[in-house]
Amino acid sequence: MIRRRVTVLGSTGSVGCSTLDLMDQAEAAGTGAFEVEALTGGANIARLAEQARRWKPKLAVTADPARLGELRAALAGTGVEAAAGDQAVIEAAVRPADWIMAAIVGAAGLRSAWAAASIGATLALANKESLVCCGPALIERVQRSGGRLIPVDSEHSAIHQVFPHDAPERVAKLVLTASGGPFRSTPRAALAAITPEQAVAHPNWSMGAKISVDSATMANKGLEAIEAAYLFDMPADRIEVVVHPESIIHSLVEYVDGSTLAQMGPPDMKTPIAYALAWPDRMAWNAPKLDLAALGRLTFETPDADRFPALKLAREALQAGGAAPIVFNAANEVAALAFLDRRLGFLNIAAVVADTLSRVTASGVDSGSDSACDAALAVDAQARRMAESIIRGIAAAA
Repeated sequence: MIRRRVTVLGSTGSVGCSTLDLMDQAEAAGTGAFEVEALTGGANIARLAEQARRWKPKLAVTADPARLGELRAALAGTGVEAAAGDQAVIEAAVRPADWIMAAIVGAAGLRSAWAAASIGATLALANKESLVCCGPALIERVQRSGGRLIPVDSEHSAIHQVFPHDAPERVAKLVLTASGGPFRSTPRAALAAITPEQAVAHPNWSMGAKISVDSATMANKGLEAIEAAYLFDMPADRIEVVVHPESIIHSLVEYVDGSTLAQMGPPDMKTPIAYALAWPDRMAWNAPKLDLAALGRLTFETPDADRFPALKLAREALQAGGAAPIVFNAANEVAALAFLDRRLGFLNIAAVVADTLSRVTASGVDSGSDSACDAALAVDAQARRMAESIIRGIAAAA
């Protein structure tokens, strides 16, 4: 029986909904019992209210202060306290819980993840930006509080499952797998005309629009390489990326004796969520089963550096160290959203990132400082302003 006192930050998004669905499955099967402390969401008040009525958290928060009245009305008579705004989300993150899902998308999720890292809970981290912007400091903060950090990205979950945490010196390298996205074999010349609709049509995974664009540019794999370096204390030159279109092997760990261990399974984000929710146990759920005979073959390719320059830029940012990964992440997010808004061409996403990295210089973020989150966000804001300026310049020159 898995028993957890749970807070879900970002409960109305894809990862948040999947987390609550897995909890529902476990309770229905009699293998889990969950008390929900807090749920936070964005503008989808109907979904947040539905979740709150089902789980009866002590607190439900919308990040949008203008929607507080709507949330209160939807929860009338339930006994669930309603709150709104960024500070309320942070307050939800530090309420007493022993397991917290941090699934707020983008840099907006950094402050709440940072807050949640201080209470000694198991932090299931689905927010890439928290690690990329503040990785060493965040990990140290979790450890100092007596908590644990379990990554929820499928690639890092895969590594976590086969990594020798008690003897990291046995590892020769980490290998992150990438689907290659929808444009794996598209000629570079054709990428200039790519539309947002084409970019978000991922062949394997069902994801939000921004992360789907990151997959199409392979910026997401660059971000994941940075995360892996921090999570597993691995230098950049011992982290490789291989394109694996079937998305069955989710990542690999090569050991010093030549053995390579991999975690495999059909592409479904509920698998790493279930691993994090049950860890160190395992939970049964209605998981898709792996049929190797039906698959027939698994294929692998070297990433095309010309077609996916964002991957090289991320590696350079990781090797540069300091605040360069923060700049990479911020510029990429601004550029990806500009592309989705049709203000920027697909090929210009990486160009904006490269230009921002060349123009923004910032010192590192002290991992031992309680102000590391504020310092990271200051660099993030500087990089975003620069990226927006570069995008306006591109539009003006067009």
